[in-house]
Amino acid sequence: MAFVLALDQGTTSSRAILFDRAGSVHAAAQREFAQLFPQSGWVEHDPMEIWASQSGVMAEVLAKAAIAPTDVAAIGITNQRETTVLWERATGRPVANAIVWQDRRTAPLCDALRAAGHETTFTRKTGLVLDAYFSGTKLKWLLDHVADARPRAERGELAFGTVDSWLIWNLSGGTTHVTDPSNASRTLLFDIHRGEWDDELLALLDVPRAVLPAVVASSGVCAHATLGGAAVPIAGIAGDQQAALFGQACLEPGLAKNTYGTGCFLLLNTGRTAVTSKNHLLTTVAWEFPKGRKSVVYALEGSVFIAGAVVQWLRDGLKIIRSAAEVEALATSVPDNGGIYLVPAFAGLGAPHWDAYARGAIFGLTRGATSAHLARAALEAIAFQSAEVLRAMEADAGLKLTELRVDGGATTNNLLMQFQADLLGVPVVRPKVAETTALGAAYLAGLAVGYWRDSRDVAANWQVGRRFEPAMPRDQVAALTAGWDKAVLRSKAWAS
Repeated sequence: MAFVLALDQGTTSSRAILFDRAGSVHAAAQREFAQLFPQSGWVEHDPMEIWASQSGVMAEVLAKAAIAPTDVAAIGITNQRETTVLWERATGRPVANAIVWQDRRTAPLCDALRAAGHETTFTRKTGLVLDAYFSGTKLKWLLDHVADARPRAERGELAFGTVDSWLIWNLSGGTTHVTDPSNASRTLLFDIHRGEWDDELLALLDVPRAVLPAVVASSGVCAHATLGGAAVPIAGIAGDQQAALFGQACLEPGLAKNTYGTGCFLLLNTGRTAVTSKNHLLTTVAWEFPKGRKSVVYALEGSVFIAGAVVQWLRDGLKIIRSAAEVEALATSVPDNGGIYLVPAFAGLGAPHWDAYARGAIFGLTRGATSAHLARAALEAIAFQSAEVLRAMEADAGLKLTELRVDGGATTNNLLMQFQADLLGVPVVRPKVAETTALGAAYLAGLAVGYWRDSRDVAANWQVGRRFEPAMPRDQVAALTAGWDKAVLRSKAWAS
């Protein structure tokens, strides 16, 4: 069996990538799908379009590589994590659009739970802050607002899942309803210390247990998909950020990565210890191996809601660029940001602020401001937000990182990567294989079926593509950071 197939279901597109034993990309296919914004602060996806795009690129990549399904040793799945799907078990039809992780409609519910004194309970058990970002309140909203959903869920007629569960359900022909701990740990319903769905949390959010998927190991055969008449094991599951941590070979405590996608997600491997954050970061399950070599690995995470999405906004909203690739040349055409700061709080602010009512803002505009300054400010905002998270992470973990491994589409932007190294004061390291999210899912699947022997094979495959060394004077960094901090403060609590 020559390859492992990774299905990478992201916020704006679905991808399928074939990897060989060296961890190199053999073939890839990608398809975007629609983003739906029915009300201010609401973000939805059509689950059927998610499935159609993912199954489409799966067939496309096999055809592009000209291989038979029997050449696929296993399938690994990685996914946008907190996006919430609710469907009928009998027909497989969704009862509503998926509520996307960026959606803020449940912020008032989080406020009410916080006011009732429940935040400590949620944080102690789940490692999460009580925020609309996570799946549990989205699921409660669907059960409360979709006609007959709650009684049907209580009768066991409906199935809830994050996108991994939805894909596995469809790949298995509706026979398997599962998730893994990395995704379960993002729901506000899962006790990360006991590794189980929690009855007290279910009661607080009024979620019936009958709607939940079974929780299986991140690496292990959980189902089979039929590809061209061949049964191919589905053997790896991980939320996109945990998969990227694995794909970056951050397999030991103290290693960290930052993924620059629609959002930015910085994760630090903390090993068998679930570190409690004092700086508003998340404690999450990184991955779990099956019994026999059972191990749960934890991570600290800082989530930036809007990163690459701000470049999409420059393209689709302001139309100052025609493609995302143009932003670097436009930003490089000016020597600095011209005093402009863009706070992309389009979906509120994530770590370490957790302000659901912050909104996007631009500060420092003068008559001399140009589209180039705005493009540069947008790129710098991605780096500023990541630097905030890293400072909080170092304080929580009691260590100083010596390098930051990076991945995701925006890492091809050399201006952004250099500015990130300058802000952090440590090297930013871009790997030779940039598709680390999909690669992590492939590794988890391949390890389960013996395609790779152990973690040493994974670590041996990781290679440096380019290192960005910090070059900016520290007093200049301090001045820029002070401007950013002032801009963020003024963007907070804008919406009511």
